[in-house]
Amino acid sequence: MGLEIVWLDEIASTHLYLTEAIRSGKIKPPCAVSAERQTGGIGSRGNVWEGMDGNLFLSFCMHSKDLPDDLPRQSMSIYFSYLMKETLVEFGSEVWLKWPNDFYLSDKKAGGTITAVLHEDIIVCSLGLNLVKSPPQYATIDIKVDKKVLLNAFFLKIKRHIFWKDIFIKYKVEFLLSTRYQYFDTAAQKKLHLKDAVLQNDGSILIENRKVYSLR
Repeated sequence: MGLEIVWLDEIASTHLYLTEAIRSGKIKPPCAVSAERQTGGIGSRGNVWEGMDGNLFLSFCMHSKDLPDDLPRQSMSIYFSYLMKETLVEFGSEVWLKWPNDFYLSDKKAGGTITAVLHEDIIVCSLGLNLVKSPPQYATIDIKVDKKVLLNAFFLKIKRHIFWKDIFIKYKVEFLLSTRYQYFDTAAQKKLHLKDAVLQNDGSILIENRKVYSLR
């Protein structure tokens, strides 16, 4: 996958920039956009990702045919998150993934991933990481790594077409760290504990006889 990275100084949102550029025909997959500063980033569940200068703000797009055949669409955010987590660990980080796809250092969030599908066959993944600094309630990644070096290693992993089944075997072990946490389930209107959840093969959880894909 020959992937060009567009490096920008400042942008409101790499995710919105890339999706709009794809829809208008200005950009075609595969391509990536990264900014030094992001003023209106999109986080999971429609939240704003509070970014700080110098951190990693990345969005990339690719055709679904360039992904492993066994990767379910609903599993893509976990898949890309785990590949980035593995990349960071190879550089010496102790980062881990809190279900479903948030990057954590100890008990504080350091980043996250969202994924969208455009035109049925174009995948857009956006990833934010506190690489250099973070607000007090968040964590900063525990290693020093150049963004270009990190992304080169990350995209090489994607290019290897690692099967979802091979990622999921390791993700199941990672999920045990998440069972310490509770979350507020808006559908049930109450707090649920992840220790009561059963991880499914597509990365969703089964809890109280319901299949849940994300913390909403």
